[in-house]
Amino acid sequence: MATIITMPRLSDTMTEGTVATWLKKVGDKISEGDILAEIETDKATMEFESFNEGTLLHIGIPAGETAPVDSLLAIIGTEGEDISALLAGKPADAAPAKEETKGTEETATTPEVTKAAAPATASLPKGVVVITMPRLSDTMTEGTVATWLKKVGDAVAEGDILAEIETDKATMEFESFNEGTLLYVGIEEGNTAPVDSLLAIIGPAGTDISGIAENYKTGGAPQAAPAVAEEKEVASTEKALEPIVQEPSNDGQRILASPLAKKIASDKGIQLTQVKGSGENGRIVKSDIENFTPQKSAAPAQTTAAAPAKTETVAAAKPFVPAGEVFTEEIKNSQMRKIIAKRLAESLFTAPHYNLVIEVTMDEAMKSRAIINNVPDTKVSFNDMVIKACAMALKKHPKINSQWREDSILINHHVNIGVAVAVEDGLVVPVLRFTDAMSLSQIGGNVRDLAGRAKNKKLLPTEMEGSTFTVSNLGMFGITEFNSIINQPNSAILSVGAIVEKPVVKNGQIVVGNTMMLSLACDHRTIDGATGAQFLQTLKQFIENPVTMLA
Repeated sequence: MATIITMPRLSDTMTEGTVATWLKKVGDKISEGDILAEIETDKATMEFESFNEGTLLHIGIPAGETAPVDSLLAIIGTEGEDISALLAGKPADAAPAKEETKGTEETATTPEVTKAAAPATASLPKGVVVITMPRLSDTMTEGTVATWLKKVGDAVAEGDILAEIETDKATMEFESFNEGTLLYVGIEEGNTAPVDSLLAIIGPAGTDISGIAENYKTGGAPQAAPAVAEEKEVASTEKALEPIVQEPSNDGQRILASPLAKKIASDKGIQLTQVKGSGENGRIVKSDIENFTPQKSAAPAQTTAAAPAKTETVAAAKPFVPAGEVFTEEIKNSQMRKIIAKRLAESLFTAPHYNLVIEVTMDEAMKSRAIINNVPDTKVSFNDMVIKACAMALKKHPKINSQWREDSILINHHVNIGVAVAVEDGLVVPVLRFTDAMSLSQIGGNVRDLAGRAKNKKLLPTEMEGSTFTVSNLGMFGITEFNSIINQPNSAILSVGAIVEKPVVKNGQIVVGNTMMLSLACDHRTIDGATGAQFLQTLKQFIENPVTMLA
């Protein structure tokens, strides 16, 4: 049966789209996952993937033309199939109703406004909508369901938050664009699945959806839940399923034990000869080891029986072995942790890093900050002053504000400074756009807002993109000096240490002063040592003379 494909909503503000290029033509065979076309939205040009297979029978929007969201984009079906009835109703069907949409291939790239892709709904019961794992960022390939805010059987209204989904950048709320009853959950809390995997099914209460989940197919595994269920089943039937491993006893008899029991016993230093098995034929299983209580007299008795003559004449000293239990904890890597590991490893091993360190006198900065913060409703931190100084220094040294490309170096003449913020699961870098145009108080207000929302997992992906330079500050933890890994595609990152009170030499006299260490990590492909040094000299001048930043 032919499937209508409509113009998808690929961003939260998109109302119409332009077909930049068709990558398939009428008559071409289409497989699930093939790229049909490149669609230009109000934010970017994105590849549009097919969630159906068959033959491309009709193109509704030629390349270069623009049409509203939900307009007829294409028809996919069986080769030679009659689609005249669908074409005849084309004007009226340009925006199909939610409940009877025959192609909901929309794949969102921004949070909270996501119509997830779904297979053709022609075979679905009336009013039933299949919801898939949305693409909530430009680099997201899989997502983890952090929390379900609705459970099976709950009524769902349009705009309700179904779940919190953890992406490679943040944990975001996922909003429903349909109403009905939550009939099925395809990805359990804590489980990870590829984009477009079956996430949930919504429809009228009591609707029979048997077979829909089983028949649903995506490019990846539709759900990770069965693996967990299988593990639980294996654990509950351990005695029946564990293979038998025979261990020799001291008297030559064989001891029956499962591999898991053997491993746990080895880790805990338990002799299997001391354990009584509760499994079939006296086999020792996991629960026997876990419930075992050592008997202090068991070991000496065996030693005496094995070599009675020696124990009567030789009093051998035995080394003291402290009793204890090997304890480890395995923490599942979050999506954020995986991406941090991947990107920082790529940065460190692809960009030749070197570090330049300079000491900055902070006495004047401390006096200026105290004066500025006396102004009502004004709060400026030392980090805000460093960010402002960086923005001004980058305008004077644009080569620091650059990006490496294989065939060229891109110099950014706009200044977007990323500010590293520690969150529970790792590190995020919200971006202050056009930082050089901000006042100190504006920088302070924006940093507090972004940092607060970062820690509450409310940042949008677009607020973490587009940085040209990064500042990382660990001074509040008492760290005096450290080196950071470059946040690519930036060419440099500044590490800011704590302000330290110590003896310094001024005018030939030793006096008490306040200093701060700054370390600049540079990509040697784009920034030579002298260029980095000149930037740090300018930065030092701005920080040590804050009045120059107010000019």
